[in-house]
Amino acid sequence: MLSPADQAYRHAITAIRACARPTGFFASGLPGGYEATWARDSIITSLGASLVGNEFQEPFKKSLELLAANQSVHGQIPNAIGTYNEDRQSNITYNSIDSTLWYLIGHRVYQTAYNDAALETAHAQSIRRALTWLSYQDPNEDCLLVQQPTMDWQDAFPHKYGRVISTQALYYAALGMYGETERAEHIKKVVNGDIQQYLSLYDPGRGYYLPWAWKNHDGDREQETWFDTFGNLMAIVTGLATPEIAERILSYIAKEKIAQPYPCKAIWPPIKPGNKEWHSYFEKSDARTPYEYLNGGIWPFLGGFYVAALIKAERFREAEHALECLAEANQQKNREDIPYGFHEWLHGQTGKPIGNSNPYQAWSAGMYVFAHECVQRKTALFFNTTPK
Repeated sequence: MLSPADQAYRHAITAIRACARPTGFFASGLPGGYEATWARDSIITSLGASLVGNEFQEPFKKSLELLAANQSVHGQIPNAIGTYNEDRQSNITYNSIDSTLWYLIGHRVYQTAYNDAALETAHAQSIRRALTWLSYQDPNEDCLLVQQPTMDWQDAFPHKYGRVISTQALYYAALGMYGETERAEHIKKVVNGDIQQYLSLYDPGRGYYLPWAWKNHDGDREQETWFDTFGNLMAIVTGLATPEIAERILSYIAKEKIAQPYPCKAIWPPIKPGNKEWHSYFEKSDARTPYEYLNGGIWPFLGGFYVAALIKAERFREAEHALECLAEANQQKNREDIPYGFHEWLHGQTGKPIGNSNPYQAWSAGMYVFAHECVQRKTALFFNTTPK
């Protein structure tokens, strides 16, 4: 008899199949969901999908080809492609920084997973243009990327800008994958406060990375201090965080119960009206209520990165337990015609899907497969080795 973790693995593959389309991976697999291709969703999904033999090689490849075909004249990779929202004036949207980063990471994951360099060779010029575009997002010439508000996966909430920890972690990984190790190591030293402390994002007093920071006005620094789960987990998984910092981050997650009832809440603590981080437009966002959506809601895809972070820190028993919890999270559902939900997000206190949380979300399923394989192989796959 299969264990609950192994049962969830099989159902995750079924959910990924529902998201695979001739043009690549859609973000959701059922009608009424996100029926379009997002750069970040498709590549994060592929972290797990690429570990299931060759079954999903074609949709992974098609996702990368679709993104490359719609690259901007400046080298930026689209955020999303498809008619997912009738209010949009274009089927192609940009205005994101992580789409280009995930595109670069995706090519190296594809090459590693399938031992196939042909796609990267075919896209060599596109990859160079993407790297060039990123290098121009450095107005201070300090090697750290700078972004405008809502330019990554948290595209409506919270309000962050400047130097963002999740973006630096992805850039660190991408640079390392493409052989720019000197630049990558410089970023690591800056972000961790070893050099140029005024640019550091690590807060030793709190024991985690600040979500973002910008200019320092005579001691009054533009920054916020809420815990960005994705950014801190990616810092661990990519190796941007030192082992000592990784331990402090994981201890903070345990202390604040950020991985409970299921892994993991998107931010901590939730932001409420009256908090200095609150903006008036939040009232129009799905995150306006604490513990819902991006405001402390549980995102199972983050749970996959949490498991990988535990593996990276060699906390193998904790990773096994977290995987079991993640399997239970992905079993939650708001409809009876599917065996597992693999929802986009769950309520941060009850762990139940509510509101507009879509089931059969590609990255929820893909990251479960990724987490399962990391536990089985006792390594944070793709982020431990760099193909040449």
